[in-house]
Amino acid sequence: MIKHESIETNAGLLIVLTMIVISIGGLVEIVPLFFINDTVEKVDGVRPYTPLELRGRDIYQREGCYLCHSQMIRPFRDEWLRYGHYSLAAESQYDHPFQWGSKRTGPDLARVGGKYSNAWHVAHLNNPRDVVPQSIMPNYPWLMTTDLDYSDVQDRMRALKKTGVPYSETQAEYDRNVAKFGADVADKLDILHAEENLMKQALNNDYDGQRSRITEMDALVAYLQVLGTMVDFSRYDEGYFAEFR
Repeated sequence: MIKHESIETNAGLLIVLTMIVISIGGLVEIVPLFFINDTVEKVDGVRPYTPLELRGRDIYQREGCYLCHSQMIRPFRDEWLRYGHYSLAAESQYDHPFQWGSKRTGPDLARVGGKYSNAWHVAHLNNPRDVVPQSIMPNYPWLMTTDLDYSDVQDRMRALKKTGVPYSETQAEYDRNVAKFGADVADKLDILHAEENLMKQALNNDYDGQRSRITEMDALVAYLQVLGTMVDFSRYDEGYFAEFR
């Protein structure tokens, strides 16, 4: 039998044995999840991001917003009192990578969609202290003056499709999305019409208040406004929140 002293004084052996133990522990935790049918809840309403929302998410990541804002509400009383229903695994099924975050310098954004107007988000991103005087968030004025580059949005959607996000390119894939999400959503998930759909959503909603152009602000606000809006949580709130009353 190998004595502890011989392991502790042999750095190479200690590293190898440590990695073996960690690997076994990881497999014990992860492998069962592949055999549990309800690991990810079946929740109505969750859909992939539209082309405009997807580009907004890309900008969200580029600017490092995830470093200060989480998108995961934990099932604790203080969490739902401030942010709403706890986050469901199904809400992140099309996020690659997920945006749960690791800290909250700013508030959690999992339910920020629809909480404020488009104009509020524009003002907040341009100069946070205009709407939240105590904010320490930096300014992002270039979002209003930088035209959105969506020349590669189809390639971005194809890349996500390879990870399992159900964007469509064929009639069969489109029909599948119609059956799963409805025709209106299926139209927006069509890769071949991605640029057309992006421009249509941006111009119809005028997120940044500038109808003459599509900016990075349009995309980021579109992304923020969809967070937490896909699921009708009124179907869950009564039973869940009653436990805490």
